[in-house]
Amino acid sequence: MSSTRDEYRRVRITAAPNDGALIEIDGHDVASSVDAYRITQTVGEGPEVTLYMQQGWRGMEFDGLADVVAEPADVRQVVIGFLDAVDWRRLDEAVLDRDDLDGQPGELTRGLLAQLKEWAASA
Repeated sequence: MSSTRDEYRRVRITAAPNDGALIEIDGHDVASSVDAYRITQTVGEGPEVTLYMQQGWRGMEFDGLADVVAEPADVRQVVIGFLDAVDWRRLDEAVLDRDDLDGQPGELTRGLLAQLKEWAASA
């Protein structure tokens, strides 16, 4: 289910670390049906909210003020989106500045994975 360009939905999302997210579409709580969400916006366009729905999702009705795209939950797409957003120069610099590099085989790979986990946890 997707909005058309002339159909926008009122969206309210509040989230904090270690708390469940509040996700409302036109005042309807849909958080229990959502595995993940993504908010994107490009210059000159309004925001787009993509909801990754749990398997077995049967649908919902709403209309409002944001372009909403509801898709089956696919963690691979969330991971790909996160990795696409990583600036390799910043990652390279952050990994080389880590205090936990120990000179052992695989230290850069371990540092890379640790850095990505830290960034993902704070995203």
